[in-house]
Amino acid sequence: MKYSHLARLAQCHRFVLGSGSPRRQRLLKETGIPFEQIIPQLEESRLAGESPYPFARRLAECKALWVSEQAGPDAVVVGCDTIVVQGETVLGKPADPDEAFATLSSLVGLQHVVCTALAFVRDSRLLELEHELTSVFFNRVTPERIREYIASGEPMDKAGAYGIQGMGAFLVDSLEGNLDNVIGLPRILLDDLARKVLDNL
Repeated sequence: MKYSHLARLAQCHRFVLGSGSPRRQRLLKETGIPFEQIIPQLEESRLAGESPYPFARRLAECKALWVSEQAGPDAVVVGCDTIVVQGETVLGKPADPDEAFATLSSLVGLQHVVCTALAFVRDSRLLELEHELTSVFFNRVTPERIREYIASGEPMDKAGAYGIQGMGAFLVDSLEGNLDNVIGLPRILLDDLARKVLDNL
């Protein structure tokens, strides 16, 4: 089985996805493992002076810890956070269409990095924490096409204001790294962390 460590972990313990993302839920369902889903209720704000990747790692850990308290004893929780980074700027979910337009316009013709952090927690104790990076190269697209895409509504709940797995695929010229990571759940990393968790439980 491709995700054998993850499957073994889910057989031995209640496995909980600490995320409300339908994209992460779909990717996890495709592995064939049983899991529950609890949506974390946290403010996702960056601390003063906090660098992008530690920010993503901290949020993933905080989400997993919050969900672990709701899930109860013995549940193994994975918390996730995905950010889009350009230089030291973190491009989050747009607040409105104008912000979505500004974000997408800033990415046109350039490279940016998508970082997804994963945190495994059990009984409110951090077990594993890691992140993965993928470089994404945007096509040169016109302002008109960007506005048409924003009008579809797809960008409004996504970091960086685009969905590579949806209508936003036209924006992307190429990438270096894992597509799953850009969507929000790097499953190879998830399986590797599950192996480490199993070794230490």
